[in-house]
Amino acid sequence: MERPNRRGNAGNGQNGRYNPLSATISNFDLLLSVALGIVLAATTGFRVFVPALIASGAAYSGYLPLDENFAWLATPAAFTMLAVAALVEIIAYYIPGIDNLLDGLTAPAAFIGGSILSAAVMIDLPPLLKWTAAIVAGGGAATLTHGITSAIRAKSTVFTGGIGNPAVATAELGGAILMPLLALAAPMIAFVLVLLLLWWAIRVLLRLRRNRQQPPAPN
Repeated sequence: MERPNRRGNAGNGQNGRYNPLSATISNFDLLLSVALGIVLAATTGFRVFVPALIASGAAYSGYLPLDENFAWLATPAAFTMLAVAALVEIIAYYIPGIDNLLDGLTAPAAFIGGSILSAAVMIDLPPLLKWTAAIVAGGGAATLTHGITSAIRAKSTVFTGGIGNPAVATAELGGAILMPLLALAAPMIAFVLVLLLLWWAIRVLLRLRRNRQQPPAPN
């Protein structure tokens, strides 16, 4: 996904005339960057640092264009720090007790990380629109995915005594790796999958909330 040149006469031909095909391509590239940002943000609900690490590697290699204010994400220093943080996070989720503790501690981190990561890849958007979309769509998507995975791990802890938690952690890690890679290759396909995931997450969370509000059955 190459970064389109919208400076100056975007959508104009060589003679300065308006070119509707060029404008359509520019708008589609903009839509792809927004879709990519939302997908990357949603996956931070699985793991906070893994999607950022993948984005950093893609940006450093020149594959992923970034907003100029987030050029630091494409530096070797950022990639190294994210790699260390991602490794620690991955290992910690396989430690009994720590995984449940991290669910509470990383909830705000997922929201913030998702918002920042989505803003980094939403290129050529006005700042107000960029941050509104990043916080509402990106941060909201990250919060939803984090909420559903936390609820699943809590259920696993109750019903399996924590024995099933490593399987949950492995599924989360798979989503945190595979979804960003798919988003880099086919943003719109990944976006549709994320929408389906968020729809399912909302239904599950609402069902869990209704179950908690129901009074216990009389003996």
